[in-house]
Formats: sequence, structure tokens, C-alpha cells
Amino acid sequence: MIVILHPNTDEESSEYRDAMSFLQQLPNISLQHHIVQGEEQKLSEIYLLGDTHKVNQSEIEDLDCVERVVRISEEYRILGRHQDKQRTSGFTYNGVHFSQDNCHILAGLCAVDSMENVETMMRILQENGQVCTRMGAYKPRTNPYSFQGHGKKCLPYVFDLAGKYGIKVISMEVTHESQIDEISEALLKAGDPTGVMLQIGTRNTQNFELLKVVGRQTRYPVLFKRGYGVSLNESLNAAEYLASEGNSNVVFCLRGMKSEGGAPHRNMVDFGQVPVIKRLTKMPVCVDPSHSVGSRDRSPDGILDVVHAAAQGLIAGANLVLVDFHPEPAVALVDGPQALLMDELPRFLDDMAQCHEFYQSRKRIWV
Repeated sequence: MIVILHPNTDEESSEYRDAMSFLQQLPNISLQHHIVQGEEQKLSEIYLLGDTHKVNQSEIEDLDCVERVVRISEEYRILGRHQDKQRTSGFTYNGVHFSQDNCHILAGLCAVDSMENVETMMRILQENGQVCTRMGAYKPRTNPYSFQGHGKKCLPYVFDLAGKYGIKVISMEVTHESQIDEISEALLKAGDPTGVMLQIGTRNTQNFELLKVVGRQTRYPVLFKRGYGVSLNESLNAAEYLASEGNSNVVFCLRGMKSEGGAPHRNMVDFGQVPVIKRLTKMPVCVDPSHSVGSRDRSPDGILDVVHAAAQGLIAGANLVLVDFHPEPAVALVDGPQALLMDELPRFLDDMAQCHEFYQSRKRIWV
């Protein structure tokens, strides 16, 4: 059961204290408090865990500071929508709002290889009005002899350049809890010029101990990639590990399923499940067309398969696109064959903006 308080409820008020006193005396019930920070207001949600079947919902709804009460209907208690159309989706981080209604493009380097390429990428992003990017410092690889990323060595110049070019949010994968400390230390030394969204890669979808650690920190939001070999429900439950530890600022990313059925693409594109995730949860939904398609192949219409896949995701209602670009894909240290070129960025952004606008027009037709 979720108790949703009126927006901006003062935790020092008598109404709040009375409500908490009432909830705390409920038998066999434990409370978990979550804050949802929106663009203009703060929402407080109190989760009642335990035997809630005997709880009188009307008595709770009559409390002065309570807006409404929602019965939990999915396994993912905190991230689930629970058939409540009013549930607030998304969050605001470092001045950027992420929700199930808007759209951001996280174009950037799958793996940071040089300071020069990072600067080129961020400069061109700024020239095109973008404040988000992706930058891979830590790279888990299938082959132990492949490039594993520059790690903490590249963080100082990545963060400095992000500040120089007005980048507000960098999606950056972490594979071990120590890397969170390395990111925090590097940001502090740089003067906190930017923000980081911690990325959980598909290989770590069910690394539950890592998920618990990432969930316990609430400084950074999380971009959580679906596991490429598990069901959607298993991945949603894995994402719930983050929220159950305290961090509910989570974006869910579809990146294709490992299947020969997707050939010649790298993975089976699963972007048809965008509306399913939005129906079941309150998480903004991201699509990763680069790792789904895995090449720069073009259809006869001249449009890259990666761009077609990204468009499918946005027209289905996706809120973010995580996509690889590189100044020189031929010499990229990771996933060069799928990276888009810098002179393709303006066209890509324009195409994605039109796809999101078309999705909004579709909503007006069907609502």
C-alpha cells in the first residue's frame, strides 16, 4: 500500500506528525519513506509493507495531509504504477527533468578514448543545444583482452569538459561499487561541473549486490538496462532492487534481446515493449538503438537501421535515446562499426524531435 501525501507537505507540521503517528501504530506494518522531487514540487510517498489487507484505507485517506492511497498491484512495489494513472513519473536531476512525457537524447562515446574526442563530442553537442551525453569510462567486455576503458584516469578531463560545454548529465556505466567513489571524488575535485547518471549494463542486470549498493546512494539517478537474456518481468524486479534500497530515480533502458532471431542485427530489437513498461511502472523509458542494431547498415530508403530503430522507440513513447557517436568510428576502441558520425548529429536530432512530436500527436488522437 502506498500513502501519497499532498505536494510539498511540511514534515514539521502537526498534520504530518499526526499522520505518521497513526501509520506507525498499525500492527504488523513497517514504513518506508520515499521523496519524489519534481520540477516544481516535492512529493512524499510512504510505503506500508507487511499485512496491509486488514488496513482500513478510508481511515488513512481521511488524514489531513494525505492526498490518496494506492493498493500495490505489481511485484515492483516502489517503481510500479499500480494502475494509478495519477502516479508521478520521473524526477529532476541537475536541472534536467526526466519523465514519461518528455524526451532527451544521450548521444556520445560508448567508450572514452581520448580527451580530443571527448571535447569534439561535447562541443558539437553544445552547438546543437544538447545538455546530456553518454561517456563510457568503465567498460565490461566479453573478451578479457579487449579494452576495458580508461577508468578513473579519464574522469578529470571528462568532467572538466562537460562543465566547459554546459553538459548537465552524463550517463556512465559502473561495474563495481568502488567506481561510484571514484566518480564522486573526481566530481568534487573538478568543482561539481556536471552530473552523472549511473548506468547499470545488461551484464549486471542481476548482479543484486551491485544493485543494492547503487540503490543505497541517492546522489545519482540510475539508467538501468534490461538483461539481454531474461524476461521483462525479471528485469523490472531487478530494477526494484535499486528502489527498495532507497533510490527510485531510475530510468529503464531497452537495448535488444540476445537472440539469433534478430540477425543480421546484433540483438532482437525489443522497443515494442516501451508502452508496456510505461503502463506497468512510473519509470521513464530509454531505448538503445546502437546496441540493438550494432551496425551502420542502411535500408534502401537511405536511412540507417540505427536511426529507424530509434524512431520506432520514440514513436512508441520512449523518453530517452542512448546512442553512440564518434568523431572517427574507424579507430574507436569500442563499438566503432555502430557509431554515427558527427556530421550526422544535426539530422539525427531533428529526426528524433519529429518522432517525439509525432508521438505527442498520436496521443491527442487516441485520448
